[in-house]
Amino acid sequence: MSISDNNTTVVAASIKFNICITRSFLSTQSNNANLIDLVPDNGINEDGDHAQAAAVVENKDEQSQSDSTSCHENNEGLLEHYESLIQSGEVTRDPHQIQALKELDRLREECLPYWEKLLGAEKDNSQNNTSNSNSDSKEEDSSWSMTSLFSVTPSWANPSIGDNNVATTMQQSSISPIPKGVYLHGGVGCGKTYCMNLFYDSLPPTMGKQKVHFHKFMLNIHKRMHKAKMIQKLQGDEVIDYVIQSTLSEGKILCFDEFQVTDVADALILKRLFTGLIENGTVIVATSNRPPRDLYKGGLQRDLFLPFIDLLEESCAVVSMWESEMDYRLVQATSSSDEKHNGVGGGAQNVYFVDDGNDSSPSNGSATAAKHSFETLFKTLTKESLINSMVLDVQGREVFVPNASEEYNIARFSFYDLCGTAKGAADYLAIGERFHTIFIEDVPKLKYHEANLVRRWITLIDALYECHAKLVIQAAATPEDMFQVDLENEHCDEVFAFDRTRSRMEEMRSEGYLKKKWVGCHL
Repeated sequence: MSISDNNTTVVAASIKFNICITRSFLSTQSNNANLIDLVPDNGINEDGDHAQAAAVVENKDEQSQSDSTSCHENNEGLLEHYESLIQSGEVTRDPHQIQALKELDRLREECLPYWEKLLGAEKDNSQNNTSNSNSDSKEEDSSWSMTSLFSVTPSWANPSIGDNNVATTMQQSSISPIPKGVYLHGGVGCGKTYCMNLFYDSLPPTMGKQKVHFHKFMLNIHKRMHKAKMIQKLQGDEVIDYVIQSTLSEGKILCFDEFQVTDVADALILKRLFTGLIENGTVIVATSNRPPRDLYKGGLQRDLFLPFIDLLEESCAVVSMWESEMDYRLVQATSSSDEKHNGVGGGAQNVYFVDDGNDSSPSNGSATAAKHSFETLFKTLTKESLINSMVLDVQGREVFVPNASEEYNIARFSFYDLCGTAKGAADYLAIGERFHTIFIEDVPKLKYHEANLVRRWITLIDALYECHAKLVIQAAATPEDMFQVDLENEHCDEVFAFDRTRSRMEEMRSEGYLKKKWVGCHL
């Protein structure tokens, strides 16, 4: 065999090893299943044919160059972009969002040069490690081509680094001060996630960044810990090191939505996990309904969790948005919908879905268009969170909630769940104080002789209105036509009371009301 053939074989073996490592990383993430298909099981055959592997690397490099070019075409800062959105009428100026965006813009300006320095240091480190293993220059180039898919090379993938991989990577990240992250906290609908999304989208696609709901992130962490113990057969410190490096491989700018801690298992590992991530150069951006000092409040063994709070406050600039009086959730969700029903849909008003005249019968086996839109909005706002039944304690009595997302404080009832049995103002207030958004389906047309149903509905609307709770309705008629009376009864008390209810129902689907801050939790 010639020297040239021998070099080809060595290069092929090196690439084959890196493909195996790539698949190992990608297989840990369910949402990266489509990426696994890009890395072949047998990209290198025994004859040293590495055409498939080379094609994967070449395509990725071309894509990276294309993404980088398109990103650098626009050097607009976050505040400038926000101002342009205001001028175009897409958003309304909000001083609390501007405060948050100033801090995120500062972080963005610091991240861009930091990322370039970090990439250079890691590439030099990778080449040095390859050189120390007595490989020739061709082997170094091939090894870098594949390992550049990751931010760092874990110790279990590169034995030359050994057990001190975390410390080694920390030295790499020390080439430049790690930018201080941002922690946004405030009430529901004030625009925390919107601001974080503007920041995330402003970063170049080639930058190592990831955005994930915190609940999903922690589920993945526990899966990785299980894999480290049961499949990788790691023990002790090796387990958390494996998890840290697996997380780093997906990007060192880590954006969390809905940061909250309710589980004792999560609370006990967060300090060590985030210490490793931050020491390895990770920048944290998070949104939460709680300030850092209120995280895991009242939780078991919370004293062991307090050092994590100190770490979070030290590594992030904390921005409060609690003074915002606006709630943009339903306005944003419904303004993106193209579906309209009987003239009451469209824009911010699309929280009231009316059945078509020919398909509103309960006997219709297929879901109505209104029901479908109602269901879609429910799924959009609850974001595939866990939906369970629950019971509210109201002055010693139990109020059953058939469907609730405790994570997002959203409840779902049928009309008869709320009005079909004896309930009063205290029950409805308890619902409005517990949930900021209430979905009610199968609301019928009401008749005069159904006095109990009418009175309970009037009381329900008054209670939810007082809490500034958001109401999403699927009904057989518009508010104007919901209560039908004949001429003989048009002067009864219920008719006069329902005029106020009808007016409030109209207001509760207006943009002005939907932007109001929920006050139920403060009553």
